[in-house]
Amino acid sequence: MTSTRFLHTSDWQLGMTRHYLEGEAQSRYTGDRVETIRRIGELARERGCAFVVVAGDVFEHANLSRRDVGRALDAMGSVGLPVYLLPGNHDPLGPGSLWGRPDFRDLAPANVVLLDERGPHPVVDGVELVAAPWRSKRPDTDPVAPALEGLEADGTLRIVVGHGMLDELDPDRTSLTTVRRAPLDEALARGAIHYVALGDRHIRWPEDGHGAIHYSGTHESTGFREPGRGHVLEVDLDDDGPRVTAHPVGQWEHRVLTRHLDGAEDVEALRAELAALTPKERIVLKTVFTGTLNLSEAAALEALLEQQAEVFASLNAWERHTDLAVVPDRHEFEDLDVGGYAADAVAELRATAASETAEAPAAGDALRLLYRLVGGAAR
Repeated sequence: MTSTRFLHTSDWQLGMTRHYLEGEAQSRYTGDRVETIRRIGELARERGCAFVVVAGDVFEHANLSRRDVGRALDAMGSVGLPVYLLPGNHDPLGPGSLWGRPDFRDLAPANVVLLDERGPHPVVDGVELVAAPWRSKRPDTDPVAPALEGLEADGTLRIVVGHGMLDELDPDRTSLTTVRRAPLDEALARGAIHYVALGDRHIRWPEDGHGAIHYSGTHESTGFREPGRGHVLEVDLDDDGPRVTAHPVGQWEHRVLTRHLDGAEDVEALRAELAALTPKERIVLKTVFTGTLNLSEAAALEALLEQQAEVFASLNAWERHTDLAVVPDRHEFEDLDVGGYAADAVAELRATAASETAEAPAAGDALRLLYRLVGGAAR
């Protein structure tokens, strides 16, 4: 009985940047996407895998520097096993592609194999990869189904390596690049293929590990719709079908923190919650706050967020979903040195902040700033 074990990964998008990361956080994010390849290699060797398949979008785009390409290829070389790379929509074959650059050809280690021809590629005795590389950014047909043509059930274990969104997952019903499931199911049912390794979806699917069609998800989180950290899939494959196990390998996480704040106790609970998140330097955090705070509580929250923004990779409010009202208590300015025109302004701002007008949020912001400027936040 033929059998094999391998790792399925995809969407490395090496060279990716994120607009909300600045300075050293951006450099660390870019570097970690390469460094995680070394961790994938360690896992592959520990688990006794024969090879690694990367199901598309290995690189973010074709205009990476020679240094970035070289560092990525060096990390792939460290895997110590064959690493099969499939061109996807970010890095398709064709004129101007990264794959045709001299630096890729010169620097690629011997264990890195480009799946640049559609159809079967022998990998070990009795095992083939059926590659479906992208040849342009805008193909006009299913990018995977043509690779199945001519395949027969002849005892060979076949792993389809493709890139694109399955029709059942693609919200764009008019897309020309949708991967149709029916041809895959038909080929699986008659034994012509045995596993389908897909890329393009950055979230692992299906999460229960069942079935023979899988997305590994990206190895490092790229956005807030991706829960947790990145994974790769270990696939044990024989004539009885695949057994799929997910392994976490990613270091970065995008998190949305949604909390209702209605007083000082809620602000302190948030302080403890932020303190418990780790490693902060690799967490991209977006906050959604609702509720009502007085000026001193709002000032404490603002000071907390300013402090934490210095240690998280990124910490920003999701303004579109934030609805946190600042309503001053009657006596909050009484102990502060505010009189004359400033006192009149406070009274007017308090009335506006407590109203349901469009100006209420701005009035609350102004009161909070004034409260901090006159020393209220330190009390």
